[in-house]
Amino acid sequence: MRWQLKGKFKSLRGQSGISLIETLVALAILGAIAVVFLSALITAEKGAFAIDGRTTAESLAQSQMEWVKNVNYVEGATQYSPALIPSGSDYLNYSVGITANPLHDPDEGIQKITVTIKHFDKTIIKLESYKRRR
Repeated sequence: MRWQLKGKFKSLRGQSGISLIETLVALAILGAIAVVFLSALITAEKGAFAIDGRTTAESLAQSQMEWVKNVNYVEGATQYSPALIPSGSDYLNYSVGITANPLHDPDEGIQKITVTIKHFDKTIIKLESYKRRR
C-alpha cells in the first residue's frame, strides 16, 4: 500500500501548476488594461457632455437671434431683451445677453446684433448677425 501512494505523488511531480508570480503578473496586466479602459470611458463621457452643452447653447443662440430679428427695430438701441429661455433641465443655468451696435452714426437702419450664451457665467458661444429697419 505504501508503494502505491508513492507512485501517485510521483505522477503529480511531472505536472506544473500556475505559480504565485505568474498569477500576480496576470492580475497586474489585467488591472492596467482595466485602468486604461475606464479612463477612455471617462474621457468619452466628458466629451459627450461638452458637445451636448455646446449644441444646447447653439440652439438657444439661434432661437434668440430669430427673436431679435422679428421684434421691432429700435433706433439707437444698444441691447434688446432676450426671449424667455425654455423651461426644462436642458436649459438650466444658461443665460442670454443681446447687444446691438448701429453700423453708422447716426443710425441708418442697420445694427450688428451679438447674442452671447453663458453657462455658469462661462461664455459658451457668441453669435453675430445684422438687423435692419423694415
